[in-house]
Amino acid sequence: MKLQIILPLIAYLLLVAGLSVYAMRKRREGSFLTEYFLGSRSMGGFVLAMTMATTYISASSFIGGPGAAYKYGLGWVLLSMVQVPAVWLSLGVLGKKFAILARRYNAVTLNDMLYARYRSPLLVWFASLSLLIAFIGAMTVQFVGGARLLETAAGIPYDTGLLIFGGTIALYTAFGGFRASVLNDAMQGVVMLAGTFLLLFAVIHAAGGMHSAVDKLQHIDPQLVSASGVDHILSPTFLASFSVLVCFGVIGLPHTAVRCISYKDSKAVHRGIIIGTIVVTILMFGMHLAGALGRAVMPDLAIPDQVIPTLMIHVLPPVAAGIFLAAPMAAIMSTINAQLLQSSATIVKDLYLRLYPQQMDNESLLKKMSGVITLLLGLLLLLAAWNPPEMIIWLNLLAFGGLEAVFLWPLVLGLYWEKANATGALSSMIMGAGCYTLLASFSLQPWGFHPIVPSLILSLIAFVVGNRFGHAAAPSAQASTPV
Repeated sequence: MKLQIILPLIAYLLLVAGLSVYAMRKRREGSFLTEYFLGSRSMGGFVLAMTMATTYISASSFIGGPGAAYKYGLGWVLLSMVQVPAVWLSLGVLGKKFAILARRYNAVTLNDMLYARYRSPLLVWFASLSLLIAFIGAMTVQFVGGARLLETAAGIPYDTGLLIFGGTIALYTAFGGFRASVLNDAMQGVVMLAGTFLLLFAVIHAAGGMHSAVDKLQHIDPQLVSASGVDHILSPTFLASFSVLVCFGVIGLPHTAVRCISYKDSKAVHRGIIIGTIVVTILMFGMHLAGALGRAVMPDLAIPDQVIPTLMIHVLPPVAAGIFLAAPMAAIMSTINAQLLQSSATIVKDLYLRLYPQQMDNESLLKKMSGVITLLLGLLLLLAAWNPPEMIIWLNLLAFGGLEAVFLWPLVLGLYWEKANATGALSSMIMGAGCYTLLASFSLQPWGFHPIVPSLILSLIAFVVGNRFGHAAAPSAQASTPV
C-alpha cells in the first residue's frame, strides 16, 4: 500500500523537476536579476492568481489549519473564511501602483522599492535583517509540514522525509529561479483544487454523510459544533486578531508583495484578483472543513497536524491518496520557493550589491551566488526543522506577524501618503518589530488581542510621529534607479 502511495508522489516530484528544467531553458535575455527573481515581469492573469493563492496557502493552511479545525471544531472553519479577501486586498491595495513604481525604479526586490521611496540605506538594512529572521521561522514551518506529510502518509521516517522534501525544494528553487517557482505554483494550484474536492467528498462519505458527521462531532464534544469552538477559544478579540493577522496584514508580507511587481499588464491583475479569490475560498473552506469533519472519522489522533495526511490514507484508495498527497505538498512547496527566493534576493541584491555595486554587471558571479545562497539557505532550514513543535500553525502565525509588524505601514503609506519620509518609516519598523518581539516573547496579549494588533497600532503612531521629524525624499531622487 505504501508503495502505491509513494510512486505517484515520486512522479509528481519528477514533474516539478521537469518544469524547473523547462523554466531554465525559457529564460529571457536581459538582466539576470530581473529574470531570476521576477521572471522578467511576464506573469499572466491565471499564473498570477495561482502563484498569489499558493504562496499564501502554505503548510499552515493545509496541515496546521485543518489540524486546528480538528481540535477546535466547526467554528474554526468559519474563522478560516476571514482569509478569503487576502488576494483581493494584496493586489487591490498594492497592485497597479506598486507595479508601475517598480518598473520606474527598476526594482527587483521589496527593499528596492523601499530604498527608492525613502532613500535610506539604514532602513534597507533593518528591513533586510528583519525579513531574513522572520523567514527562517516561516520556512522552518513549511519544512516541518512537508516532512510530517511524508511521515504520516507514506510511512517515511521524519528525518528521511525532511531530507527528501528539503533537498527537492532547495534544488529546484536554486536552479529554476522565479520562473520555475510560478510555473510550479500554477500546476500546484490545480493539484490543490482537485485534491481538496476529492478529499472533502471522501471524508463526508466516510462519516456517513454531512448530518451524520455533525452528529458524531456533537457526541464527542458539543463545543465542536459551536461557533466559539472548544474551550471558547474563538472569542471576539481572537476573531479580530486573526482577521488582522491573516487577512489585512497580508498586504505587508514581502513574498506576497513581490508578486505584485512581477505580472505582465493590467488585464493580468484584474484576472488575478478574481481567480485568486475564488481559489483561496475553495481551498480554505474545503481543507478546514475536511479537518473538522475528520474528527468524526478518526476521533483519537494524538497530533492534530496529522489529520489531513492520515485522512488521505484512510478515506482514499492508495493510488488516489498518492496522487492527492501532492495537494498539501504543493501548498508547502509553493510557499517555500517564494520565501527562499525572497531571502536569496535580500542577501544578493539588498545586502551584497549595496556594499559592492560595482559587481552589478558581473552576471556570471551573480548567477553562481544566487543559486548557491538559495541552496545553502534550504540546507540550513533542514537543520532548523530537525526537532518540530506539536502544532505548526502557531509558529507560522508568529513569523507572519513579525513580517507584518515591520513592513505593512512603510509599504502602504509609502504608496499612498506623499509626505511619508524615511524617519517615519524607520520609526514604524523599529516600533513594530520591538513591540511584537516583546509581546510575543512573553506571551502577552493586551485586552485579549494577539500581539499583532497593538504592534500595528503603535507602529502606525510611530510612523506619524516620526514623520514630523524627517524630510521627504526629493522627487528626482525617488525616481532614480536603486542600487
